[in-house]
Amino acid sequence: MDEKTSLEKPEAPAPAPASAPTPVAMRASDADRDRVTDILRDALAEGRLSPEEHSERIDAVYAAKTLAELDPLVRDLPAPGTRAVPGPAAPAPGLAPAPHAYGPAPGTPMTSENLIAVFSASTRKGRWRLSRRTNAFALFGSVEIDLTEAIFEQQHSVIQATSLFGNVEVRVPENITLRGNGAGIFGNWEVDSAEAGDPQAPVVVVTGYSVFGNIEAKAKRGKRVRDLHAGFRDRLGR
Repeated sequence: MDEKTSLEKPEAPAPAPASAPTPVAMRASDADRDRVTDILRDALAEGRLSPEEHSERIDAVYAAKTLAELDPLVRDLPAPGTRAVPGPAAPAPGLAPAPHAYGPAPGTPMTSENLIAVFSASTRKGRWRLSRRTNAFALFGSVEIDLTEAIFEQQHSVIQATSLFGNVEVRVPENITLRGNGAGIFGNWEVDSAEAGDPQAPVVVVTGYSVFGNIEAKAKRGKRVRDLHAGFRDRLGR
């Protein structure tokens, strides 16, 4: 070995690539939560979950922050479109099949809607199609969302409400399920939770927070949503 070779420094090992976060430790996205609610909806329709179990798991879905918190909620349930036992299964008498009870055909992209009021007012009411996700933001303003005549394109819908020195009011029909998951910081957060008697009824979840403002969601007495099942699909297809 010559002197030049002996004086050469050995090459430093290449730095190890930064490890990606463990999949279950990743933050859950809105699409992740929507996927889990679809699985829970099918499980309820097939009788795998009781209405009480379904309600508890749905509340946990919208409180979850990571995939690790979502995974246990559906670990004991089949994936969408699969059955635990081969062979056709008839739907429960009097109930439309869950995947076709609401809205467009499976796979159709679900849109979101934004309602913003900054030193102003924004109102959504009448006969309108409720998106899977609605974002309501009030800054020194007022947002009113009236669902008593709305068309529900899917069984589960989320209203993400943020109120900063403002006001957000949500009104729903009496015969749907209403749930809430949020907080008031020097402000008011009031969601009058209600469970519909029909397990196939639409579910509206109000989430978010209020800072020196007001967020309120409750049922409107005397108002009931129409066409809870197959009628939705027929109307939307015209």
